[in-house]
Amino acid sequence: MKVLSSTLSRCLGAAALIGALAVAAPVQAQDFKVGFVNTDRVFREANTAKAAQTKLEQEFSRREKELIDQGNALKAATEKFEREAPTMAESQRATRQRQLVDQDRDFQRKRREFQEDLNARKNEELAQVIDRANKVVKQVAETEKYDLIIQEAVYINPKYDITDKVIKALNASVGGK
Repeated sequence: MKVLSSTLSRCLGAAALIGALAVAAPVQAQDFKVGFVNTDRVFREANTAKAAQTKLEQEFSRREKELIDQGNALKAATEKFEREAPTMAESQRATRQRQLVDQDRDFQRKRREFQEDLNARKNEELAQVIDRANKVVKQVAETEKYDLIIQEAVYINPKYDITDKVIKALNASVGGK
């Protein structure tokens, strides 16, 4: 009987604690302020992100055009070879085929190097945009007394979305820099 009484009093004590927490939780939740930032929108719409994209396009446009031209020339040379191959001597056909393989290998190497260089520069520029955006998010959070800012979520109620505030603040901060 004593064991049952002790167990019952523990259960009642736990129920009282749960009840007290249930009553206190809504009060505490009202003081908790959360916000959400859509980083994809920041990367699309913020002036710093647009400037970084423009900078990359200018930096890599010449090399990209050269690659496109080289690819078109290689394609034309391959098509010409395919048309003329049946009438060529075996040694001449083998020589042209080797030349085309070498040209294709060179083209693929240049294209791979271009992609690697572009990706490295994109990552550098993106890191700068992220750094600036994170500073602005922190400023907005401190100014408006947010307890938590989330950058990725499966679902977020639009009333918690502060992306517009962040983009405006980011664009306003020293001309978006």
